[in-house]
Amino acid sequence: MASINGLRVGLYVVLWLFSAVLLGLTATRLHYTLFLPPFDPLNNGQPFYDPIVAELVVTSILALFWSSYIIHIIHRSYDYGRFSSFAFELFGLIALFVMFIVGAAISSTFWGNLFWCHTYWQCRVLTVMVAFAWMCCIMTLVLMIVNILFAVANSAFFHPLHGRYDPHASYYNNRGEPKRRRWRFW
Repeated sequence: MASINGLRVGLYVVLWLFSAVLLGLTATRLHYTLFLPPFDPLNNGQPFYDPIVAELVVTSILALFWSSYIIHIIHRSYDYGRFSSFAFELFGLIALFVMFIVGAAISSTFWGNLFWCHTYWQCRVLTVMVAFAWMCCIMTLVLMIVNILFAVANSAFFHPLHGRYDPHASYYNNRGEPKRRRWRFW
């Protein structure tokens, strides 16, 4: 039977993959704009970079490291104190969400409608880059919702985020056996 940890690991793997694709697309855009040929019509052949693309590079790198860290904690059941709690995970997801939504929103205002130039590969790269920025933003939002629902249902904001222990096991039932309470999701 599938568990909530399996779902969370799967969502983090998808976020890692989307962030890796976004990193490749933003690196392609930065390489193109920083090494423009002298007679390129874009910016009269003068090299430049888009600050929002640099922000998306940083955000995608942070999302890659964050996803790897959380997958490691969930899979190995490590406990690093407050740095492996649901509250810390939520804090990191909120920071990533804000960075992704800023990057996606600003890049959408710049390159939201590039259908007139889809014959050029750089316009297609920008369109796909905006799409993956939004997909990363949505995936981060879904992970935040899953985290909040699980932590609220189990009163586990400051418990280890791997969720593999029972904080209520110290209470005993009538027979002197510890009460077992399963983790609830809903």
